[in-house]
Amino acid sequence: MKACAPLVMALAGLSLAVAGPAEAKGCLKGAAVGAVGGHMVGKGHALAGAAAGCAIGHHRAAKQHRA
Repeated sequence: MKACAPLVMALAGLSLAVAGPAEAKGCLKGAAVGAVGGHMVGKGHALAGAAAGCAIGHHRAAKQHRA
């Protein structure tokens, strides 16, 4: 699993470089919180937590923007 860490970090950096600023609104903070929460739950859940946190953060930011 440790051998995959550089690949995961490279893919995460690439996805951040490709995403536009409007697309990432709320995603970065949500992904950070989700990754920490997923890490606390157990090994291997940090990526799933980051993905879920990004989706929730983006949804909340879009909802707040509409209001």
